[in-house]
Amino acid sequence: MLPKIPLAEWISEFVNWLYAVLGPLFNFISDVVRAVIGGIDTMLGTVPWWLLILVFAGLAWYRSGWRLALGTAVGLVLIYDLRLWEDMVNTLVLVLVASVLSIVIGLPLGIWSARRAGVYRVLSPLLDLMQTMPAFVYLVPVLIFFNIGVVPALFATVVFAMPPAIRLTRLGILQVPAQLVEAARAFGASDTQLLRKVQIPIAMPSIKAGINQTIMLSLSMVVIAAMIGAGGLGADVMSALETIDVGRGFEAGISIVILAIVLDRLTQQSRGVREKQ
Repeated sequence: MLPKIPLAEWISEFVNWLYAVLGPLFNFISDVVRAVIGGIDTMLGTVPWWLLILVFAGLAWYRSGWRLALGTAVGLVLIYDLRLWEDMVNTLVLVLVASVLSIVIGLPLGIWSARRAGVYRVLSPLLDLMQTMPAFVYLVPVLIFFNIGVVPALFATVVFAMPPAIRLTRLGILQVPAQLVEAARAFGASDTQLLRKVQIPIAMPSIKAGINQTIMLSLSMVVIAAMIGAGGLGADVMSALETIDVGRGFEAGISIVILAIVLDRLTQQSRGVREKQ
C-alpha cells in the first residue's frame, strides 16, 4: 500500500501561514466589506417598502411591459405580507454586492482571456475548479480568514458566481466576425477603439447572458451563505429545516423564488430587443 501524501497537513500549514502573514489585511478587508454591506442594507431599510416595490415595478415595466410589472408588484407585496421583507432586503443586498464584484472582476478577465490565449489557458482550470468544487470545501479557508458573518458569505458567493461572467464575456468577444475586426483595423482603429466600438457592442448579448447567470448563481448561494451567518431568507430556510417547520420553509422558499424570477426577468433582454427579434 502506498504511503499517504500528507496533503491535508500541507494545506492546513499553508492556510495558517497565509493568515499569520496577511491577517491584518484580511481584517481590514473584512471591516470594509462589512461596513459597505451594512451601509447599503441600512439605506435600503430606510426606504418605504411600497416605494421599493414601485421602483422594481417601474423597472419591470421598462424592461418588459405591464405584465411583468404587475407580477413583480404582486410578488413583492406577497413577500411583505409574509413578514419577510427585511430578510428579503438583506438577501438582495448580498446578491447585488456579490454580483457587482463578480462582474467588475469577471468582465475584464473575460476580455483579457479573449485577446490573450495564454491567459485563458491559465484561467480555464481555475474556472473549472470554481464551478465544480462544492461550496462547503472553500468555505473552510474563507471562514479562517474572515470568521463567521456576511463577509465570508460574500467571498464564497463571488467565487461561485464569477465564472459565467468570465466565460460568456470571452465567448462573446471571440464570436465577433473576423471581417469586422479586420475592417476596423484597416480604418486605423486602435485596440481600445476596436474593443469599445466593435467587439463589446457586438458581444453585448453574450455579456448580458453572463451577467444574468452571475446574478442567478449569486442568489442560489443564499442558503449556504446563511449557514455561515449571512442571514436573509436563507436563514429562514435553515431555521425551518432545523425545526421541521414545513410552512415557514415554504414561505421562505417561495420568497426566494419570487426574488429570483424578478431579478432574472430584469436582467434579460429588454422588450424592444425581443420585439425586433
